[in-house]
Amino acid sequence: MANGGEEHSVSVDKANKFIENLSKELQELYSYRDMFFENHPIEMAKNKHKYVEEKKDKLIEKFESVDVDTEIPFSLRAQFQYLKGRCYNVSIKYDARATQSLSKAVKLNPHMVEAWNELGECYWKNMNIKEARACFEGALKHERNRISLRCLSIILRQEAGAKKDGEATQMILKSVEYAKEAVSQDTADGQSWIILGNSYLCQYFTVSQDPAILKQCMSAYKQAFTDLIARGQPDLYYNKAIALKYEEKYSEALDTFNRACDLDPLWMPPTRERAKLRQFLASAVDLLRTRGKIKCKRLANMLQSVDKKMLGDYLPDQFVTLGARRDVNLELVRINALQEGPNENKVILGRVVGSIHSENAVPFAFAIIDDSMKCVLVTAYNWAAGRGTLIGDWVAIPEPHLKSHNVVTPEMKYVFQSIRVNNPMNLFVNGRRVERSQIAGTRVSSTYEMH
Repeated sequence: MANGGEEHSVSVDKANKFIENLSKELQELYSYRDMFFENHPIEMAKNKHKYVEEKKDKLIEKFESVDVDTEIPFSLRAQFQYLKGRCYNVSIKYDARATQSLSKAVKLNPHMVEAWNELGECYWKNMNIKEARACFEGALKHERNRISLRCLSIILRQEAGAKKDGEATQMILKSVEYAKEAVSQDTADGQSWIILGNSYLCQYFTVSQDPAILKQCMSAYKQAFTDLIARGQPDLYYNKAIALKYEEKYSEALDTFNRACDLDPLWMPPTRERAKLRQFLASAVDLLRTRGKIKCKRLANMLQSVDKKMLGDYLPDQFVTLGARRDVNLELVRINALQEGPNENKVILGRVVGSIHSENAVPFAFAIIDDSMKCVLVTAYNWAAGRGTLIGDWVAIPEPHLKSHNVVTPEMKYVFQSIRVNNPMNLFVNGRRVERSQIAGTRVSSTYEMH
């Protein structure tokens, strides 16, 4: 007969083997979820979550059939509760049972970083941001790890939205730091690259409209696409589409929104944003085609006499500073004389004939016309709500960058030209420069980031 020590050894070995098998099955469940579209056609997307839930329920039966107090040795209970909680947490929605199991796991082993991260994600799913942050920060005290770092990056960006500009800026920059460190821990992890791209996107609008930052954002998303798991995540396409929309690459943005919708037809943000973009494009075409629906006689009166004082500092023979360039002399030209792309040393002066009312309010888009009767859309970023132009205002735009859009969808074709203005303080409205008090940073949000 075996003695008590031998019996205990056999019991531990048996439980350990059982837990190893459960861990393997759990990994297969997560692989099934994360690699779904590597093994299934896109047409099955609508049922993906249902299939995952079915597999989860079968595995949960195995976990719940175990009497932890009698069948799992104390030394293995933390690991068992962690695996059980992680199984519950495979769902995209919050499962209270996951919180219960993971809370037991960290109580049994406060040094288990994986359990703290999983518990933090549970709290995040349940919109308990304070507790989620505490979990991730607690995990970092035990070990610097990419999961905690990238999750804190997300939380900082969420919390920054409710802070004043100065504090929000510091939080966004810290978010970028966390995301960079997460990437450095494993450069092959596409999810970390997604989070870094999202952090750069927020930095671009909240901190500085430096094109180099937006380039870094797109570079991070490009890196994410090299990871098979990340490539199957709808949030990668959704957030990239948001960035493309701000870059005014409308065709590519619509295609990318379409892919996000295909990957998760039940997730509504991509569908809503795609509809908003289509409406914006339709409104732009209509506004330019109808010239704001202003009658010809009134339009002629609006353009009959041009007061050069409306150019402000951009009057002929005046020398101005544009960015890092000093002593720039601008030539007044008509809108129809603009070339595609940058128009250096040129300035246009037009009257506002209408604007586009958008739920996002970013960009503030309005149409101007001059005596050439050419109407063009102006997309101005970082203009505070309610501070934009009104119909009849004179607007002077230095060195306008003209871009042609030809967006074709199965339902519609959108063809128009626009001028992008990143800094409204370069504009003169009715002869006066737009003041700093009229500028507002753009807040962008990304969703669906944790997995």
